[in-house]
Amino acid sequence: MSRVGKAPIKIATGVKIDLKGQLLKVEGPKGKLSFHIPNGVSPKVEGQEIVIVKDESYDNADALQGVIRTQVQNMVTGVSAGFTRELDIVGVGYRAAAKGNVLSLTVGFSHPVDFKLPEGIQAKVDNNTHVVLTGHDKMLIGMVADKIRGVRPPEPYQGKGIRYTNEHIVKKAGKAAAGGK
Repeated sequence: MSRVGKAPIKIATGVKIDLKGQLLKVEGPKGKLSFHIPNGVSPKVEGQEIVIVKDESYDNADALQGVIRTQVQNMVTGVSAGFTRELDIVGVGYRAAAKGNVLSLTVGFSHPVDFKLPEGIQAKVDNNTHVVLTGHDKMLIGMVADKIRGVRPPEPYQGKGIRYTNEHIVKKAGKAAAGGK
């Protein structure tokens, strides 16, 4: 029994919901998103709320109800308020610059790495080392942030690399001095 799945989703002002069968389209001031709802659950629009109803004949309907409800909630929040993800670049000489839809990263390689941002994602760079990604699709922002972090993940000895803001890197101890005789 999913407690999350039972909770209704409040539709924010300025958000339009279009439901045709199992295809849900959400449109708001920040953009448009669509999602095909799998069999086992079905969305119902009731006034200014969306309720996800499960079909008891499916085995995984309980788990599916909670997952789909969260996905629909993220869609409604994304097109109305949007999402952000922040990254920090740590290291001497490491920096970033945003030029249109390309994020240029200088992170210790012999050449800068140009990362092309997908449609719907914007990047802003503060102080050359703080990257703020914004967009309306939460899943896409998470995937883009992970790919950017993957260019130079933080290494465990000095902590240099690209990390999420507020991510804690557990550092390893370096080589100990040789024991004296």
